[in-house]
Amino acid sequence: MNSIQLTAISFLFITFTTVAQEEILSKQEAANLALENNFGIQVARNQVEIAENNQSVLNSGFLPSLTGTANANYQRDDNTFSFPGQFLSDPDTNEPLIDPDTGQAVPRPDVDLYKAEAQRYGTALNASYTLFDGLGRFYNYKRLKEQYRLSELQARETIENTMLQLFSVYFEVARLTENENVLRQALEISTDRIRRAEYSFEYGQNTKLDILNAQVDVTNDSINLLNTRQQLENTVRDLNVVLAEDLNKVYQVDTVVRFTPKMQLEDFISQADLNNVALLQTERNLAINEYDIKVDRSGYLPVVNLNGSYGWNLNQNAPGAFFPGVNVNNTRNFALGATLTWNLFDGGGTTVRVRNSKLAYENQELQKAQIKLEVKRDIENALAIYENRLNIYQIQEQNVITNKNNFERSKEQFQLGRITSIEFRQAQINLLNAQTNKNLAKYDAKLAELQLLQLTGQLLNVEL
Repeated sequence: MNSIQLTAISFLFITFTTVAQEEILSKQEAANLALENNFGIQVARNQVEIAENNQSVLNSGFLPSLTGTANANYQRDDNTFSFPGQFLSDPDTNEPLIDPDTGQAVPRPDVDLYKAEAQRYGTALNASYTLFDGLGRFYNYKRLKEQYRLSELQARETIENTMLQLFSVYFEVARLTENENVLRQALEISTDRIRRAEYSFEYGQNTKLDILNAQVDVTNDSINLLNTRQQLENTVRDLNVVLAEDLNKVYQVDTVVRFTPKMQLEDFISQADLNNVALLQTERNLAINEYDIKVDRSGYLPVVNLNGSYGWNLNQNAPGAFFPGVNVNNTRNFALGATLTWNLFDGGGTTVRVRNSKLAYENQELQKAQIKLEVKRDIENALAIYENRLNIYQIQEQNVITNKNNFERSKEQFQLGRITSIEFRQAQINLLNAQTNKNLAKYDAKLAELQLLQLTGQLLNVEL
Protein backbone atom coordinates (compact mmCIF):
# COMPACT_ATOMS: atom_id res chain seq x y z
CA MET A 1 0.00 0.00 0.00
CA ASN A 2 1.52 3.35 -1.05
CA SER A 3 2.15 6.32 1.27
CA ILE A 4 -0.73 8.37 -0.14
CA GLN A 5 -3.27 5.70 0.81
CA LEU A 6 -1.75 5.33 4.27
CA THR A 7 -1.92 9.10 4.82
CA ALA A 8 -5.56 9.27 3.69
CA ILE A 9 -6.62 6.39 5.93
CA SER A 10 -4.74 7.84 8.91
CA PHE A 11 -6.50 11.17 8.32
CA LEU A 12 -9.88 9.42 8.32
CA PHE A 13 -9.16 7.67 11.60
CA ILE A 14 -8.02 10.90 13.28
CA THR A 15 -11.03 12.84 11.98
CA PHE A 16 -13.61 10.35 13.08
CA THR A 17 -12.15 9.54 16.47
CA THR A 18 -12.13 13.21 17.51
CA VAL A 19 -15.88 13.35 17.05
CA ALA A 20 -16.35 10.82 19.81
CA GLN A 21 -14.86 13.26 22.30
CA GLU A 22 -17.66 15.81 21.80
CA GLU A 23 -20.30 16.33 24.47
CA ILE A 24 -23.47 14.32 24.01
CA LEU A 25 -26.70 16.26 23.49
CA SER A 26 -29.46 14.25 25.16
CA LYS A 27 -33.00 14.09 23.81
CA GLN A 28 -34.36 16.08 26.74
CA GLU A 29 -31.70 18.75 26.34
CA ALA A 30 -32.53 19.01 22.64
CA ALA A 31 -36.23 19.36 23.45
CA ASN A 32 -35.51 22.06 26.04
CA LEU A 33 -33.34 24.00 23.60
CA ALA A 34 -36.05 23.85 20.94
CA LEU A 35 -38.72 25.01 23.37
CA GLU A 36 -36.54 27.93 24.38
CA ASN A 37 -35.01 28.99 21.07
CA ASN A 38 -37.08 27.73 18.13
CA PHE A 39 -38.45 30.68 16.17
CA GLY A 40 -41.76 29.03 15.32
CA ILE A 41 -42.42 28.25 18.99
CA GLN A 42 -41.56 31.82 19.99
CA VAL A 43 -44.02 33.16 17.43
CA ALA A 44 -46.71 30.79 18.74
CA ARG A 45 -46.09 31.98 22.31
CA ASN A 46 -46.44 35.60 21.21
CA GLN A 47 -49.77 34.72 19.59
CA VAL A 48 -50.93 33.23 22.88
CA GLU A 49 -49.88 36.38 24.69
CA ILE A 50 -51.84 38.49 22.19
CA ALA A 51 -54.93 36.35 22.80
CA GLU A 52 -54.39 36.66 26.56
CA ASN A 53 -54.32 40.44 26.24
CA ASN A 54 -57.49 40.37 24.16
CA GLN A 55 -59.41 38.31 26.72
CA SER A 56 -58.63 40.62 29.62
CA VAL A 57 -61.27 42.87 31.20
CA LEU A 58 -59.52 45.86 29.65
CA ASN A 59 -60.72 44.68 26.24
CA SER A 60 -64.17 43.54 27.37
CA GLY A 61 -66.16 46.77 27.12
CA PHE A 62 -67.33 46.40 30.72
CA LEU A 63 -65.34 49.40 31.93
CA PRO A 64 -66.52 53.00 31.49
CA SER A 65 -64.80 55.50 29.25
CA LEU A 66 -63.53 58.84 30.56
CA THR A 67 -62.30 61.62 28.31
CA GLY A 68 -60.86 64.97 29.22
CA THR A 69 -60.77 68.08 27.05
CA ALA A 70 -59.15 71.47 27.50
CA ASN A 71 -59.12 74.59 25.37
CA ALA A 72 -57.50 78.02 25.45
CA ASN A 73 -58.08 80.93 23.04
CA TYR A 74 -56.49 84.35 22.90
CA GLN A 75 -57.63 87.24 20.69
CA ARG A 76 -56.33 90.80 20.28
CA ASP A 77 -58.13 93.49 18.23
CA ASP A 78 -57.31 97.08 17.17
CA ASN A 79 -60.64 98.81 16.44
CA THR A 80 -61.91 102.31 15.53
CA PHE A 81 -65.61 102.95 16.18
CA SER A 82 -67.34 105.80 14.27
CA PHE A 83 -70.75 107.32 15.09
CA PRO A 84 -72.05 109.12 11.99
CA GLY A 85 -75.09 111.32 12.62
CA GLN A 86 -74.62 111.20 16.37
CA PHE A 87 -73.83 114.26 18.50
CA LEU A 88 -72.58 114.90 21.96
CA SER A 89 -75.24 115.91 24.46
CA ASP A 90 -75.28 118.01 27.59
CA PRO A 91 -75.43 115.59 30.53
CA ASP A 92 -77.67 118.00 32.47
CA THR A 93 -80.23 118.86 29.82
CA ASN A 94 -79.65 115.95 27.48
CA GLU A 95 -79.62 118.52 24.66
CA PRO A 96 -77.00 118.44 21.90
CA LEU A 97 -73.89 120.44 22.67
CA ILE A 98 -73.35 123.45 20.41
CA ASP A 99 -69.94 124.50 19.24
CA PRO A 100 -69.71 128.24 20.12
CA ASP A 101 -67.42 128.92 17.19
CA THR A 102 -69.53 127.35 14.48
CA GLY A 103 -72.89 127.34 16.17
CA GLN A 104 -73.30 123.71 15.08
CA ALA A 105 -73.98 120.60 17.13
CA VAL A 106 -70.77 118.86 18.18
CA PRO A 107 -70.50 115.42 16.48
CA ARG A 108 -69.66 112.39 18.58
CA PRO A 109 -65.90 111.66 18.19
CA ASP A 110 -64.47 108.31 17.05
CA VAL A 111 -63.42 105.83 19.69
CA ASP A 112 -60.10 103.98 19.26
CA LEU A 113 -59.59 100.65 21.07
CA TYR A 114 -55.97 99.54 20.82
CA LYS A 115 -54.82 96.10 21.98
CA ALA A 116 -58.27 94.99 23.00
CA GLU A 117 -57.65 91.47 24.41
CA ALA A 118 -60.11 88.61 24.83
CA GLN A 119 -59.28 85.26 26.51
CA ARG A 120 -61.26 82.05 26.80
CA TYR A 121 -60.31 78.95 28.84
CA GLY A 122 -62.20 75.75 29.39
CA THR A 123 -61.83 72.19 30.69
CA ALA A 124 -64.24 69.30 30.76
CA LEU A 125 -64.46 65.66 31.86
CA ASN A 126 -66.91 63.37 30.05
CA ALA A 127 -67.78 59.89 31.30
CA SER A 128 -69.91 57.31 29.54
CA TYR A 129 -70.89 53.76 30.40
CA THR A 130 -72.98 51.18 28.62
CA LEU A 131 -75.27 49.79 31.27
CA PHE A 132 -76.96 47.23 29.04
CA ASP A 133 -76.35 46.24 25.42
CA GLY A 134 -78.49 43.15 25.01
CA LEU A 135 -75.78 40.95 26.64
CA GLY A 136 -73.64 41.27 23.50
CA ARG A 137 -70.72 42.56 25.52
CA PHE A 138 -71.02 39.66 27.98
CA TYR A 139 -71.02 36.97 25.30
CA ASN A 140 -68.23 38.65 23.38
CA TYR A 141 -66.14 38.53 26.56
CA LYS A 142 -66.85 34.79 26.81
CA ARG A 143 -65.93 34.44 23.17
CA LEU A 144 -62.55 36.09 23.76
CA LYS A 145 -61.92 33.62 26.58
CA GLU A 146 -62.53 30.74 24.18
CA GLN A 147 -60.26 32.31 21.58
CA TYR A 148 -57.51 32.44 24.19
CA ARG A 149 -57.96 28.73 24.89
CA LEU A 150 -57.94 28.07 21.15
CA SER A 151 -54.67 30.00 20.77
CA GLU A 152 -53.14 27.82 23.51
CA LEU A 153 -54.14 24.71 21.58
CA GLN A 154 -52.72 26.18 18.38
CA ALA A 155 -49.46 26.88 20.18
CA ARG A 156 -49.46 23.32 21.48
CA GLU A 157 -49.94 22.04 17.93
CA THR A 158 -46.98 24.15 16.80
CA ILE A 159 -44.85 22.75 19.61
CA GLU A 160 -45.85 19.17 18.77
CA ASN A 161 -45.01 19.65 15.09
CA THR A 162 -41.69 21.23 16.04
CA MET A 163 -40.88 18.32 18.34
CA LEU A 164 -41.58 15.88 15.51
CA GLN A 165 -39.37 17.90 13.21
CA LEU A 166 -36.69 18.08 15.89
CA PHE A 167 -36.56 14.36 16.53
CA SER A 168 -36.73 13.40 12.88
CA VAL A 169 -33.50 15.38 12.45
CA TYR A 170 -32.10 14.27 15.82
CA PHE A 171 -32.62 10.59 14.98
CA GLU A 172 -31.16 11.10 11.53
CA VAL A 173 -28.02 12.42 13.21
CA ALA A 174 -28.06 9.35 15.46
CA ARG A 175 -28.53 6.99 12.50
CA LEU A 176 -25.69 8.55 10.53
CA THR A 177 -23.49 8.48 13.64
CA GLU A 178 -24.04 4.75 14.03
CA ASN A 179 -23.54 4.21 10.31
CA GLU A 180 -20.28 6.15 10.55
CA ASN A 181 -19.09 3.80 13.29
CA VAL A 182 -20.06 0.77 11.21
CA LEU A 183 -18.24 2.11 8.14
CA ARG A 184 -15.18 2.97 10.18
CA GLN A 185 -15.04 -0.60 11.45
CA ALA A 186 -15.40 -1.84 7.86
CA LEU A 187 -12.50 0.41 6.83
CA GLU A 188 -10.37 -0.96 9.66
CA ILE A 189 -11.11 -4.53 8.54
CA SER A 190 -10.28 -3.69 4.93
CA THR A 191 -7.06 -1.94 5.97
CA ASP A 192 -6.06 -5.01 7.98
CA ARG A 193 -6.76 -7.13 4.90
CA ILE A 194 -4.18 -5.14 2.92
CA ARG A 195 -1.53 -5.76 5.51
CA ARG A 196 -2.31 -9.48 5.60
CA ALA A 197 -2.36 -9.68 1.83
CA GLU A 198 1.03 -7.94 1.60
CA TYR A 199 2.54 -10.28 4.19
CA SER A 200 1.13 -13.33 2.41
CA PHE A 201 2.44 -12.05 -0.92
CA GLU A 202 5.90 -11.58 0.54
CA TYR A 203 5.89 -15.20 1.68
CA GLY A 204 4.47 -16.41 -1.61
CA GLN A 205 1.14 -17.54 -0.20
CA ASN A 206 -1.05 -15.48 -2.58
CA THR A 207 -0.90 -13.34 -5.67
CA LYS A 208 -0.81 -9.61 -6.27
CA LEU A 209 -4.51 -9.81 -7.14
CA ASP A 210 -5.45 -10.23 -3.45
CA ILE A 211 -3.59 -7.02 -2.61
CA LEU A 212 -5.32 -5.14 -5.41
CA ASN A 213 -8.74 -6.43 -4.30
CA ALA A 214 -8.05 -5.29 -0.76
CA GLN A 215 -6.94 -1.88 -1.97
CA VAL A 216 -10.14 -1.50 -4.01
CA ASP A 217 -12.20 -2.36 -0.94
CA VAL A 218 -10.28 0.18 1.18
CA THR A 219 -10.95 2.85 -1.42
CA ASN A 220 -14.67 2.06 -1.51
CA ASP A 221 -14.93 1.97 2.28
CA SER A 222 -13.07 5.30 2.55
CA ILE A 223 -15.42 6.95 0.06
CA ASN A 224 -18.50 5.57 1.84
CA LEU A 225 -17.15 6.84 5.14
CA LEU A 226 -16.45 10.30 3.73
CA ASN A 227 -19.92 10.53 2.18
CA THR A 228 -21.58 9.47 5.42
CA ARG A 229 -19.51 12.00 7.35
CA GLN A 230 -20.59 14.75 4.95
CA GLN A 231 -24.25 13.76 5.35
CA LEU A 232 -23.77 13.80 9.11
CA GLU A 233 -22.30 17.31 9.07
CA ASN A 234 -25.18 18.57 6.93
CA THR A 235 -27.76 16.96 9.20
CA VAL A 236 -26.12 18.48 12.30
CA ARG A 237 -26.57 21.87 10.65
CA ASP A 238 -30.24 21.01 10.07
CA LEU A 239 -30.48 20.22 13.77
CA ASN A 240 -28.96 23.61 14.63
CA VAL A 241 -31.60 25.32 12.50
CA VAL A 242 -34.39 23.65 14.49
CA LEU A 243 -32.63 24.52 17.76
CA ALA A 244 -31.88 28.08 16.53
CA GLU A 245 -28.22 27.57 17.43
CA ASP A 246 -24.97 28.44 15.68
CA LEU A 247 -24.84 26.47 12.42
CA ASN A 248 -21.24 25.40 13.08
CA LYS A 249 -21.98 23.98 16.52
CA VAL A 250 -21.27 20.25 16.62
CA TYR A 251 -23.12 17.64 18.66
CA GLN A 252 -22.91 14.01 19.51
CA VAL A 253 -26.40 12.64 20.10
CA ASP A 254 -27.83 9.83 22.17
CA THR A 255 -28.25 6.71 20.03
CA VAL A 256 -30.20 4.74 22.66
CA VAL A 257 -33.87 4.33 21.74
CA ARG A 258 -36.57 3.35 24.21
CA PHE A 259 -40.03 2.36 23.02
CA THR A 260 -43.27 3.04 24.89
CA PRO A 261 -44.79 -0.10 26.44
CA LYS A 262 -47.67 -1.58 24.46
CA MET A 263 -50.18 -1.33 27.33
CA GLN A 264 -49.41 2.35 27.78
CA LEU A 265 -49.89 2.97 24.06
CA GLU A 266 -53.26 1.22 24.16
CA ASP A 267 -54.29 3.44 27.07
CA PHE A 268 -53.24 6.54 25.12
CA ILE A 269 -55.22 5.42 22.07
CA SER A 270 -58.37 4.83 24.14
CA GLN A 271 -58.23 8.44 25.39
CA ALA A 272 -57.32 10.04 22.07
CA ASP A 273 -60.74 11.71 21.71
CA LEU A 274 -60.04 13.67 24.91
CA ASN A 275 -56.44 14.65 24.10
CA ASN A 276 -56.01 14.99 20.34
CA VAL A 277 -55.17 18.63 19.67
CA ALA A 278 -57.17 18.82 16.42
CA LEU A 279 -60.32 17.55 18.15
CA LEU A 280 -59.82 19.91 21.07
CA GLN A 281 -59.55 22.82 18.64
CA THR A 282 -62.88 21.88 17.06
CA GLU A 283 -64.46 21.96 20.52
CA ARG A 284 -63.16 25.47 21.08
CA ASN A 285 -64.34 26.57 17.64
CA LEU A 286 -67.80 25.21 18.41
CA ALA A 287 -67.92 27.25 21.61
CA ILE A 288 -66.81 30.35 19.72
CA ASN A 289 -69.53 29.85 17.09
CA GLU A 290 -72.12 29.39 19.84
CA TYR A 291 -71.14 32.72 21.40
CA ASP A 292 -71.26 34.32 17.95
CA ILE A 293 -74.93 33.42 17.74
CA LYS A 294 -75.63 34.98 21.13
CA VAL A 295 -73.67 38.12 20.28
CA ASP A 296 -75.67 38.56 17.07
CA ARG A 297 -78.96 37.99 18.93
CA SER A 298 -78.14 40.91 21.21
CA GLY A 299 -79.03 43.17 18.28
CA TYR A 300 -82.73 42.47 19.03
CA LEU A 301 -82.50 44.10 22.48
CA PRO A 302 -82.17 47.76 23.51
CA VAL A 303 -79.03 49.56 24.60
CA VAL A 304 -78.91 51.71 27.74
CA ASN A 305 -76.08 54.22 28.10
CA LEU A 306 -75.19 56.45 31.03
CA ASN A 307 -73.21 59.64 30.61
CA GLY A 308 -71.97 62.45 32.80
CA SER A 309 -69.84 65.54 32.42
CA TYR A 310 -68.18 68.23 34.48
CA GLY A 311 -66.82 71.42 32.94
CA TRP A 312 -65.30 74.79 33.74
CA ASN A 313 -65.16 77.79 31.39
CA LEU A 314 -63.65 81.26 31.78
CA ASN A 315 -64.49 83.94 29.20
CA GLN A 316 -62.73 87.31 29.44
CA ASN A 317 -64.15 89.52 26.69
CA ALA A 318 -62.40 92.58 25.30
CA PRO A 319 -63.89 96.05 26.02
CA GLY A 320 -66.15 97.56 23.36
CA ALA A 321 -67.46 100.92 22.31
CA PHE A 322 -70.55 100.60 24.50
CA PHE A 323 -68.92 98.44 27.22
CA PRO A 324 -65.54 99.91 27.88
CA GLY A 325 -64.78 97.66 30.85
CA VAL A 326 -63.53 94.03 30.69
CA ASN A 327 -66.33 91.48 30.91
CA VAL A 328 -65.40 88.23 32.79
CA ASN A 329 -67.67 85.18 32.80
CA ASN A 330 -66.63 82.23 35.05
CA THR A 331 -68.92 79.16 34.85
CA ARG A 332 -68.90 75.57 36.14
CA ASN A 333 -71.34 72.87 35.04
CA PHE A 334 -72.20 69.31 35.99
CA ALA A 335 -74.53 67.03 34.03
CA LEU A 336 -75.86 63.45 34.25
CA GLY A 337 -77.94 61.65 31.70
CA ALA A 338 -79.15 58.32 30.39
CA THR A 339 -80.19 57.24 26.92
CA LEU A 340 -82.10 54.20 25.74
CA THR A 341 -81.67 53.13 22.13
CA TRP A 342 -83.74 50.34 20.65
CA ASN A 343 -83.30 49.52 17.03
CA LEU A 344 -86.80 48.23 16.40
CA PHE A 345 -86.03 47.36 12.79
CA ASP A 346 -82.65 47.50 11.06
CA GLY A 347 -83.73 46.28 7.66
CA GLY A 348 -83.23 42.62 8.62
CA GLY A 349 -79.45 42.86 9.15
CA THR A 350 -79.57 41.32 12.63
CA THR A 351 -81.76 38.45 11.42
CA VAL A 352 -79.34 37.68 8.60
CA ARG A 353 -76.37 37.71 10.95
CA VAL A 354 -78.10 35.33 13.37
CA ARG A 355 -79.01 32.93 10.58
CA ASN A 356 -75.45 32.95 9.23
CA SER A 357 -74.04 32.34 12.71
CA LYS A 358 -76.29 29.31 13.10
CA LEU A 359 -75.14 27.96 9.75
CA ALA A 360 -71.51 28.51 10.76
CA TYR A 361 -72.18 26.53 13.94
CA GLU A 362 -73.69 23.67 11.91
CA ASN A 363 -70.68 23.69 9.60
CA GLN A 364 -68.38 23.50 12.60
CA GLU A 365 -70.29 20.48 13.90
CA LEU A 366 -69.89 18.79 10.51
CA GLN A 367 -66.21 19.62 10.48
CA LYS A 368 -65.82 18.16 13.95
CA ALA A 369 -67.43 14.90 12.82
CA GLN A 370 -65.12 14.78 9.81
CA ILE A 371 -61.98 15.51 11.86
CA LYS A 372 -63.00 12.90 14.42
CA LEU A 373 -63.30 10.29 11.68
CA GLU A 374 -60.00 11.33 10.11
CA VAL A 375 -58.19 11.25 13.45
CA LYS A 376 -59.50 7.75 14.12
CA ARG A 377 -58.28 6.66 10.69
CA ASP A 378 -54.90 8.30 11.19
CA ILE A 379 -54.45 6.62 14.57
CA GLU A 380 -55.24 3.18 13.16
CA ASN A 381 -52.89 3.76 10.24
CA ALA A 382 -50.16 5.10 12.52
CA LEU A 383 -50.54 2.14 14.86
CA ALA A 384 -50.29 -0.32 11.96
CA ILE A 385 -47.22 1.47 10.59
CA TYR A 386 -45.59 1.53 14.02
CA GLU A 387 -46.21 -2.17 14.69
CA ASN A 388 -44.94 -3.06 11.21
CA ARG A 389 -41.77 -1.00 11.63
CA LEU A 390 -41.20 -2.39 15.10
CA ASN A 391 -41.45 -5.93 13.71
CA ILE A 392 -39.02 -5.01 10.94
CA TYR A 393 -36.61 -3.63 13.51
CA GLN A 394 -36.78 -6.84 15.54
CA ILE A 395 -36.17 -8.87 12.38
CA GLN A 396 -33.22 -6.66 11.47
CA GLU A 397 -31.77 -7.12 14.95
CA GLN A 398 -31.84 -10.88 14.45
CA ASN A 399 -30.45 -10.43 10.96
CA VAL A 400 -27.45 -8.56 12.39
CA ILE A 401 -26.78 -11.43 14.80
CA THR A 402 -26.96 -13.92 11.95
CA ASN A 403 -24.64 -11.90 9.73
CA LYS A 404 -22.18 -11.34 12.58
CA ASN A 405 -21.94 -15.09 13.08
CA ASN A 406 -21.55 -15.59 9.33
CA PHE A 407 -18.84 -12.92 9.15
CA GLU A 408 -16.86 -14.37 12.07
CA ARG A 409 -16.94 -17.84 10.48
CA SER A 410 -15.99 -16.37 7.12
CA LYS A 411 -13.13 -14.48 8.75
CA GLU A 412 -11.80 -17.70 10.28
CA GLN A 413 -12.13 -19.53 6.97
CA PHE A 414 -10.44 -16.66 5.12
CA GLN A 415 -7.50 -16.63 7.51
CA LEU A 416 -7.15 -20.37 7.00
CA GLY A 417 -7.23 -19.86 3.25
CA ARG A 418 -10.41 -21.88 2.72
CA ILE A 419 -12.40 -19.10 1.10
CA THR A 420 -11.39 -16.37 -1.30
CA SER A 421 -11.13 -12.65 -0.54
CA ILE A 422 -14.21 -12.09 -2.69
CA GLU A 423 -16.28 -14.43 -0.51
CA PHE A 424 -14.93 -12.79 2.62
CA ARG A 425 -15.77 -9.34 1.24
CA GLN A 426 -19.31 -10.47 0.48
CA ALA A 427 -19.76 -11.61 4.08
CA GLN A 428 -18.41 -8.21 5.22
CA ILE A 429 -20.84 -6.34 2.91
CA ASN A 430 -23.74 -8.46 4.14
CA LEU A 431 -22.91 -7.57 7.73
CA LEU A 432 -22.50 -3.89 6.82
CA ASN A 433 -25.90 -3.82 5.10
CA ALA A 434 -27.55 -5.63 7.99
CA GLN A 435 -26.16 -3.14 10.52
CA THR A 436 -27.17 -0.05 8.53
CA ASN A 437 -30.61 -1.53 7.83
CA LYS A 438 -31.04 -2.20 11.53
CA ASN A 439 -30.13 1.40 12.32
CA LEU A 440 -32.63 2.67 9.77
CA ALA A 441 -35.37 0.34 11.07
CA LYS A 442 -34.75 1.40 14.69
CA TYR A 443 -35.22 5.10 14.07
CA ASP A 444 -38.06 4.58 11.59
CA ALA A 445 -39.92 2.65 14.29
CA LYS A 446 -39.27 5.38 16.88
CA LEU A 447 -40.48 8.13 14.55
CA ALA A 448 -43.61 6.10 13.81
CA GLU A 449 -44.19 5.86 17.55
CA LEU A 450 -43.80 9.62 17.96
CA GLN A 451 -46.34 10.25 15.20
CA LEU A 452 -48.75 7.89 16.96
CA LEU A 453 -48.15 9.69 20.27
CA GLN A 454 -48.89 13.02 18.63
CA LEU A 455 -52.22 11.75 17.29
CA THR A 456 -53.18 10.52 20.75
CA GLY A 457 -52.22 13.90 22.25
CA GLN A 458 -49.44 12.47 24.41
CA LEU A 459 -46.31 13.51 22.53
CA LEU A 460 -45.41 16.17 25.11
CA ASN A 461 -46.29 13.96 28.08
CA VAL A 462 -43.94 10.99 27.62
CA GLU A 463 -40.28 10.57 28.31
CA LEU A 464 -38.34 10.34 25.08
